Amino acid sequence: MTNLSELTTLHVGGPARRVLRVTTEAELISAVSECDAAGTPLLLIGGGSNLLVSDAGFGGTVIVVATQGNSYEIDACSGGMLQVAAGVDWDEFVAFTLEKKLANLESLSGIPGTVGAAPIQNIGAYGHEVSEVIARVRTYDRHEKTIRTFTADQCEFTYRDSLFKRAGDRYVILDVTFQLRRGEFSLPVKYKELADALGVDLDSRVPTHELRAAVLALRAKKGMLYNDSEQNWSAGSFFVNPIISKEQAETLPDSAPRWPQEDGRVKVPAAWLMENAGVVKGEGINGAKISEKHVLAIANAGGATSEDIVALARSAKTRVQEAFGITLTPEVRFVGVEL
Repeated sequence: MTNLSELTTLHVGGPARRVLRVTTEAELISAVSECDAAGTPLLLIGGGSNLLVSDAGFGGTVIVVATQGNSYEIDACSGGMLQVAAGVDWDEFVAFTLEKKLANLESLSGIPGTVGAAPIQNIGAYGHEVSEVIARVRTYDRHEKTIRTFTADQCEFTYRDSLFKRAGDRYVILDVTFQLRRGEFSLPVKYKELADALGVDLDSRVPTHELRAAVLALRAKKGMLYNDSEQNWSAGSFFVNPIISKEQAETLPDSAPRWPQEDGRVKVPAAWLMENAGVVKGEGINGAKISEKHVLAIANAGGATSEDIVALARSAKTRVQEAFGITLTPEVRFVGVEL
């Protein structure tokens, strides 16, 4: 019997009753349909990088999505249109686009997981989100038992959210089509931290390979690159950056970083809130600890249980709530446990 700790980057989680690894779209749809027909609980896993699974495990079927392959057309004027299978490793895909001299994904380098998971969470980093380059998402609709394709507008993307996330497990993503720009220079650099690392001014454009290298270096420095050889496993950023009202933002200290949003609200860094609420790098509960590299990463330092990680996350969330009246929302998906 496979333990889910073997399939997640946090390396926690109890046994699964049944684990299937699918490598083709036909196998994926067949396996899902079989579970639905039998009324068997189902858990889909890609890279396992955004999951916190109960120590009790999962009393159903786990399907590991390992579908591969892509097709693409690249035009000198219009750029590249790439249709990519859900099981393709995300960062390997980003590297592939740069090799093909396609731009606009370079700032999303180093994010763990698979292509199929990217639109669910609307992954993003350093001022850009994957929704900016998605043309369509093809899915298997478990309710209607049919293939259904969504255009970018129909995906209802918002910050770290999408129709697919809100719909629970209804839609199984089969592949994603991306529209990328032809070129070897990045989008304008919008984050001062990244601009400083590159030695350029804000809004500068740099070669895509240079920006990718800088992003990977920054993520490594923060402990946000997954390395299975290190006994300091995490799911990356545990909480999303809260978006609060302008009035609530005005109650924060002047030193609090803030990013005004188009709708008048304000985004505030979860890491700043945690640090200024007394959460300290390296603090822990049993085998779980706040990463020594970045306060936003809650890590399994060896021997942690899911309850250890939940307890530490709950403690951080409570301190931020008490200090600033802001409720942190987890970015990690919980299976069989609650915060």
